[in-house]
Amino acid sequence: MIAGRIRAMGAAHWIALFATILLAWVLLYAMAIPGDLRAAGRFYGADFWAQLCVVTPDAAGAGRLFAMWSVMSAAMMAPTALPAFATYEELSRTARAGSFSALVGGYLAVWLGFSVVAALAQIGLFSAGLISAFGDSLSPVLSAFLLALAGLYQFSALKESCLSKCRQPLMFFMQHWDDGPWRNGVRLGLVCLGCCWALMLLAFVGGVMNIAFMGLATLIMVIEKLPDLGRYVTRPLGGLLCAGAVVMLLSALL
Repeated sequence: MIAGRIRAMGAAHWIALFATILLAWVLLYAMAIPGDLRAAGRFYGADFWAQLCVVTPDAAGAGRLFAMWSVMSAAMMAPTALPAFATYEELSRTARAGSFSALVGGYLAVWLGFSVVAALAQIGLFSAGLISAFGDSLSPVLSAFLLALAGLYQFSALKESCLSKCRQPLMFFMQHWDDGPWRNGVRLGLVCLGCCWALMLLAFVGGVMNIAFMGLATLIMVIEKLPDLGRYVTRPLGGLLCAGAVVMLLSALL
């Protein structure tokens, strides 16, 4: 039903949103090109992409990492919010609504804030020698900790509360409709952040610029928010992540 509504929408703001998502994934693919191709490829704009992905412990490095995390957040999180955006569009046909772009802007503003924190965390972990220059974990203990954190969070009341709102966007918007599109976008972004922040941090385990990991993580987060399928994914995924943490820790100790 939701997918049908999304497919049926041809308004300019939907074209712009899908174009933004597509562009973000294209940029992620470009940033994830293997090092030998980046070094060889004027065709790919090697200097720009290589510099964007290299961690340096200074303000310029933080800016590049912020840009990378912002693109990654837009590419991975906007698709998970499409059912909510579609619901807002449908409600706006029968009730007075503000700008759709303001809703999306408020949503993305939250993830820009997350990108700042993630970029600073990446610089801190790199400086501590826990991850590589490309964001891959060099520490089994760090990997085990992040896996356990994400796994245990899958069973938390906060995760369940946030997921329940994402799975019922109609009720969510009806409760807060009078707050306007920007505040509703920020609120939706915070709820989405509450669902996904721990899974996003697994980028430090799977590789910050690992396109396969990002694609799989996006698919999982999309499914988690579906009302019919999501409840069958959340806790089993938590169990798998916790088991992965145990295996990772044992492998480091043995």
